[in-house]
Amino acid sequence: MAILKAFKGIRPVKEKAHSIASRPYDVLNKEEARIESAYNKYSYLHVVKPEIDLPDDIDPHDKAVYEKGKENFFKLINDKILVQDDKDYLYIYAQTMNGKTQYGIVGCAGVEDYMNNVIKKHELTRPDKEEDRMNHIRTSSMNYEPVFFVYPAVKEIDDIVTEVIKNKSEYDFTSEDGFGHHFWVIRDQDKINRIIELFRDIPATYVADGHHRTAAAALVGNERKKNNPNHKGDEEYNFFLAVHFPDNQLTIIDYNRVVEDLNGNTPEEFLEKLKKGFIIEDKGTEIYKPDHLHNFSMYLDGKWYSLTAKDGTYDDNDPIGVLDVTILTKQILDPILDIKDLRRSKRIDFVGGIRGLGELKKRVDSEEMKVAFALYPVSMKQLINIADTGNIMPPKTTWFEPKLRSGLIVHSLD
Repeated sequence: MAILKAFKGIRPVKEKAHSIASRPYDVLNKEEARIESAYNKYSYLHVVKPEIDLPDDIDPHDKAVYEKGKENFFKLINDKILVQDDKDYLYIYAQTMNGKTQYGIVGCAGVEDYMNNVIKKHELTRPDKEEDRMNHIRTSSMNYEPVFFVYPAVKEIDDIVTEVIKNKSEYDFTSEDGFGHHFWVIRDQDKINRIIELFRDIPATYVADGHHRTAAAALVGNERKKNNPNHKGDEEYNFFLAVHFPDNQLTIIDYNRVVEDLNGNTPEEFLEKLKKGFIIEDKGTEIYKPDHLHNFSMYLDGKWYSLTAKDGTYDDNDPIGVLDVTILTKQILDPILDIKDLRRSKRIDFVGGIRGLGELKKRVDSEEMKVAFALYPVSMKQLINIADTGNIMPPKTTWFEPKLRSGLIVHSLD
């Protein structure tokens, strides 16, 4: 049974929500974040990526970075730009992309659920990235950013959400990328209690996006528990900030690959080697997008190709063997291109499908890369199956869009 807890959210005053809200820390490098926040002193990037306000030569993991983030956060509090609600509430955060809106319940997840695998993961995390986010939480005692969770849809929860969103939203704006963001406070105590009760009947929730933030939040909470001789279990540090979306509202988009060389093969030799595992169709110069599972798009030497995996190159009964990223690795990246470790190889890069297949063409045509592969998106069913069976997805398999905006709601551990 899944824990969901109401909390006293710290959030922007209505007229500043649009200015505060920023993209999450991990989708921008330092220079991009600096440019994006240059003319916006309220941008939440000053909190989650505070190295943008420090000298260029500072190590991004220096203690001064975490202290700067805390200083910037509490300036927003002191200036009454961020204000804490006086009661424990749940919230609704909705996002609109391409005319479709998804509605998430904002509440605190349980550290205990993470430790006991009630919150299920599908990606490996890197200890250095965990430690970075843990240091932000340790320094500020805040969950600065929410994590993106999925839960099996429950009709009664959907019905309550439908009731709440009939009321005027607290925030409603369109970000510069064209996505709509809408936010409601659930103030009705009966509705809050009922949602929490319904979550108790949900056997598991799933980390969709934000595995490092999730791990960091849970590990700091667990640290606090161990260091508190009077621990009771109801302290705020036992919970962390999450937005929970029903699985039937979310769309996973493709996550594609570009490779900088053909490992000594000419384009002709490379195409010949691909015939062992794929049925190949020359699609000419018009962009070709994969249209079903086990069908790939490849851009090579100014042309697009359809690659359809042959029978025997995949296992539809295996949660990992069915994935197109697995086929690509086992049939092309490893044996032909000699890329053994997707996490560490410098010869491969990953491009979120939100950028479109034109981005793949651009990177190959510029000669920065030699070949590009576009994949059919993973389904929500595949993601849940992998998490339920205790498997881990290969790196860079899923891309969720829109990303949650940071700064719209914060949870204090104290």
